[in-house]
Amino acid sequence: MSTVKMTVIVDNISAEELRGEWGLSILAEVGDKKILVDVGGSELFASNLASLGFDIGAVDYAVLSHAHYDHANGMPRFFKDNSKAKFYLREGAAENCYKRILFKKYIGLPRRVTVDYADRIEYVSGDYQLCDGVWLVPHKTEGLEAIGKREKMFVKKGLGWKYDSFAHEQSAVFETEKGLVIVNSCSHGGVMNIVREVQETFPDKHIYGYIGGMHLFNKSDEFVRNVASGLEAVGVDFVCTGHCTMGHAYKVMKEILGDKLCQLKVGLVMEF
Repeated sequence: MSTVKMTVIVDNISAEELRGEWGLSILAEVGDKKILVDVGGSELFASNLASLGFDIGAVDYAVLSHAHYDHANGMPRFFKDNSKAKFYLREGAAENCYKRILFKKYIGLPRRVTVDYADRIEYVSGDYQLCDGVWLVPHKTEGLEAIGKREKMFVKKGLGWKYDSFAHEQSAVFETEKGLVIVNSCSHGGVMNIVREVQETFPDKHIYGYIGGMHLFNKSDEFVRNVASGLEAVGVDFVCTGHCTMGHAYKVMKEILGDKLCQLKVGLVMEF
């Protein structure tokens, strides 16, 4: 089994000469394969890749965790600079995601990206094996529309609106020597729901790590503690979070997870 190395390309937290932004992008190296999970909220991911010594043209697979702008806005730049890699989206992904603030604001994919680059996009369903040791796992939990309602997130269907069920969200799951490592960039469908989904998919394997944002910036301390306690209870050994978790929730989680918890930031390298 190959060592899996992950480098954070984009996160909210800058590091030294590397700039950050509201978004996320992680490059995973699995054997001789390079897999880019998300492309942040702008073209920043491309310059950060170069600064970190990576060639965007050498990426073998690109994966979109979910159809929101802060993970997808770099897609046109990716297609411009990489001529070979497919971009893997969940079959529920479309240009139809909105959030209600005072009005319904578009928060989705770059407009026309699914049309202009249709030949480069691969829509996947079910448990999908991306390459040896790497899987894309969809939500299998019923009733996630309730989370969409709570978060005031919608998808536009024809002339109508529905609460988002996050059918466009998927987890990238890596088989490593230490166990499974889950990457789910915002965890909109719920961290513990995602853990259970992966457990059901791989019942005989230990979940070693969980990496990504957890959308906890707008949650109560009690809610955050329940997430941290849930991860502790199922025996996850390593948690690395940032982006939409944000600083206060991170501090609350640290009280429970201690040294098991680390902070996402641009340039961070993790090996499993």
